[in-house]
Amino acid sequence: MTTNFQNLPSRIKKRSELDKSLDRSFIWLTRIFALAIAGTLLWIALQVTIGAWPAIQEFGVSFLFKSSWNPVNDEYGVLPAVYGTIISSFIGLLLAMPIGVGTAILLSENFLPSQVRLVLVFLVELLAAIPSVVYGVWGIFVLIPILNDLGKWLHSYLAWIPLFSSAPTGPGMLPAGVILAIMTLPIITAISRDALISLPPSLRQASVGLGATRWETIFQVLIPAAFSGIVSAVMLALGRAMGETMAVTMLIGNSNSISFSLLAPSNTISSLLANQFSEASGLQVAALMYAALVLFILTLVVNILAECIVLRVKRL
Repeated sequence: MTTNFQNLPSRIKKRSELDKSLDRSFIWLTRIFALAIAGTLLWIALQVTIGAWPAIQEFGVSFLFKSSWNPVNDEYGVLPAVYGTIISSFIGLLLAMPIGVGTAILLSENFLPSQVRLVLVFLVELLAAIPSVVYGVWGIFVLIPILNDLGKWLHSYLAWIPLFSSAPTGPGMLPAGVILAIMTLPIITAISRDALISLPPSLRQASVGLGATRWETIFQVLIPAAFSGIVSAVMLALGRAMGETMAVTMLIGNSNSISFSLLAPSNTISSLLANQFSEASGLQVAALMYAALVLFILTLVVNILAECIVLRVKRL
């Protein structure tokens, strides 16, 4: 027994050294993984830039401000696709954000029995597992007929507003925006719910103890405390919407023109790539790679802005 106690300090020392060694190994392993992710990102950007270089040399920055896309005459401009990408994504975000955050509040607080909440959480997460082409088919046969009736009414009575100035023709900006809202809804809901659930219970208890009502606690305490997580969810959903391809290609109309009407057909960078890459050749391939590089940069800018917003909120 005495011998065991005498060896105890040496055992503790060996265990401490082993723990330190494991910590150092884990730190280096995570660094390697982080560098691998950054290297993969740079490699993708480099390959896309190399493929786009002939178009960059030919068109320069004017590629971003031209509206013509004519492979016969090798005239290319990505402005309508950039416009369609940004507008359709913001329409989807505008519709999905209040619904997603509201659903997250419903599923994170005790408004419903736990069994019902579990079912609803499963159904919301199931939306993220549906293939985008299924959303596209559903949009063609179900969503577009519904929105066409709504669009005809809006055009009949509100045509003096530029947003409804054109008659609905079926596929267009509005159906694409709505389908993006449905597709990004589970992202916003799941991440916002996790942010709200992870808050310490003491926040709720302290707020109620000071006399705040349930809704005052939610809107004045919980949401501000989880704001960074909610912003991250929204920005991640925005990046997802900007890169969506199949469903948007099937619903937006693929018209390479700029129209302020939500009922008119439009185009996105992803749709442009999906429709033309398989048959492209020569300078058209470089122009499509240039468009892909523009989309890459837009998505990167969105994520950088999201990170800046989150850091700014954390400092407040």
